[in-house]
Amino acid sequence: MMQIRTSEQRGHANHGWLDSYHSFSFADYYDQNWMNYSVLRVINEDVIAPAMGFGMHSHDNMEIITYVLQGNLAHKDSLGNTEVIRQGHVQRMTAGTGIRHSEFNASDSEPIHLLQIWILPNLRGLPPSYEDKFFTDAQKLNQWCLLASENGANGSMLIHQDMRLYAAQLSERNQIEYVLRDNRCVYLQVASGSIAINQKQLSAGDAAMFDATQTITLNAVNNAEILLFDLPKV
Repeated sequence: MMQIRTSEQRGHANHGWLDSYHSFSFADYYDQNWMNYSVLRVINEDVIAPAMGFGMHSHDNMEIITYVLQGNLAHKDSLGNTEVIRQGHVQRMTAGTGIRHSEFNASDSEPIHLLQIWILPNLRGLPPSYEDKFFTDAQKLNQWCLLASENGANGSMLIHQDMRLYAAQLSERNQIEYVLRDNRCVYLQVASGSIAINQKQLSAGDAAMFDATQTITLNAVNNAEILLFDLPKV
């Protein structure tokens, strides 16, 4: 069975410098029916104005992934990391016992578009850590590219949870499949473009959820970018 959550059903907050859509309850947006999906706690789609961003702030006991769709993100943290995260880069922070960081649009003229993702860790009190990896468009073209996994398989980033995060960039009219195994569920986020699943069209910002063993077939209506979370049933 497939459950669809459209872009318009998400929470929305426009602060002028920050235009943000919340897939799950976050900040002033609260919906008791959308607190999480399995261990997936936050997906925020953010557009940040030029030279604006989040000042130094704290996190703990959360796995945090930043996926840049367009633009450049300037990152600094209490571990001493100073990076500019560009399109194609994926950043992972294990907040663990506590980490402080800031994130700003590195451009003075262009907005940045990104997804901020929080995953509940399988252990609390972990040592804080940071990782940044670049994945080429070729790695994602019409195929699943593993971005993060519990064991760092296939050159993916290490994440402290029994889950896998994949990305794919589908060119128009191409098809891709994913096999959902027993005792697993999938959350699929359309980052850009449009796809069709079971004759249902999903566009940028839409999500689909699956909780039964099956082969999921995605058809690109036009060029599309997708994130797929393979998660434990909890």
